Amino acid sequence: MEFLPKWIAWEITRRCNLKCIHCRSSSELIAKGHPDLPLKDAYKIIDDISNYAKPVMVISGGEPLLRDDVFDIASYGTERDLRMCLATNGSLVDNFICKMIKKSGIRMVSLSLDGSTEKVHDDFRNQEGAFKGTINAVELFKRHGIEFLINSSFTKRNQDEIPKVYRLAKELGATAWYMFMIVPTGRAEEIIGELISPEDYEEILHWHYHMEKEEKDLLVRPTCAPHYYRIVLQKAKEEGIKFERRSLKFSTGGSKGCIAGQLICFINVDGDVLPCSYFPLSAGNIFKKPFKEIWENSELFKNIRGFKSYKGKCGVCEFLNVCGGCRARAYARSGDYLEEEPYCGYTPRRLTKSSQKEAK
Repeated sequence: MEFLPKWIAWEITRRCNLKCIHCRSSSELIAKGHPDLPLKDAYKIIDDISNYAKPVMVISGGEPLLRDDVFDIASYGTERDLRMCLATNGSLVDNFICKMIKKSGIRMVSLSLDGSTEKVHDDFRNQEGAFKGTINAVELFKRHGIEFLINSSFTKRNQDEIPKVYRLAKELGATAWYMFMIVPTGRAEEIIGELISPEDYEEILHWHYHMEKEEKDLLVRPTCAPHYYRIVLQKAKEEGIKFERRSLKFSTGGSKGCIAGQLICFINVDGDVLPCSYFPLSAGNIFKKPFKEIWENSELFKNIRGFKSYKGKCGVCEFLNVCGGCRARAYARSGDYLEEEPYCGYTPRRLTKSSQKEAK
């Protein structure tokens, strides 16, 4: 099998104590129509996946710490030789939680930080005190020797904060900082006018390229920004650098932009297997089919991996294999996940040459 899952995000609850403006699942404290995944079913999912592959399993939500049995799930995954991780907003972390994180074998915790100040972060998270909760969690993790990374999401309302949040993540002692470019799904559909423009998007990715070249201590990676890897290739050529794909820093083991349905996937609280957490179409339900069958044989995953059916600029782009475009953004804006990435400002050479011929 050419593609094996390296990293799976797993929504064990849709309940959350925050109401973030960009939440892909529109989570609330009471999850209407999407009850928590029963513990026995969680064990079945772990058995099913671990019998096939040994990916990183990120326990997510919603807010997974709202479940009393979250560490039972983590412990069972550890027993089955899976690398268990936890994604939390940080607001519920205390000394007891830290002790349980270590006891259950959780290897890494991700925290969200969307502003360098309380005012910006709390506005993004729709909750006063959210910033203090994240900073408190950081201090507790450092005290207990727990590795953590920081995820930061950006729209027009906080894009000027990007360099400041990067510096803060470094000062706080994070292992990694991932810059997320918002995908308009879930609650983010309500702020679609706030999405960063293609022009600013390109500028930010160029900033990230130069920052990453100088960064020696912190793993940094733009996420949901597949055309970054087109920029890496372009800059390497400009600078006369021999490019080696293996030299890129990928926590998931990939060597290209969008790896949804190729190296990663998302399992929601209802058991649906999706290409990523921002992609609303299901490749199959894990309670109806074995994970292996869904991963290897679903039409959705095959289409995403094939590239041959990609449309628009993506379909003729010379950087398709290293970028791929965001399939979730394509679907959100056009209703067709095979359409071109709507937030990429690059014009492929084939289209440029066609325009030149027509002009003559």
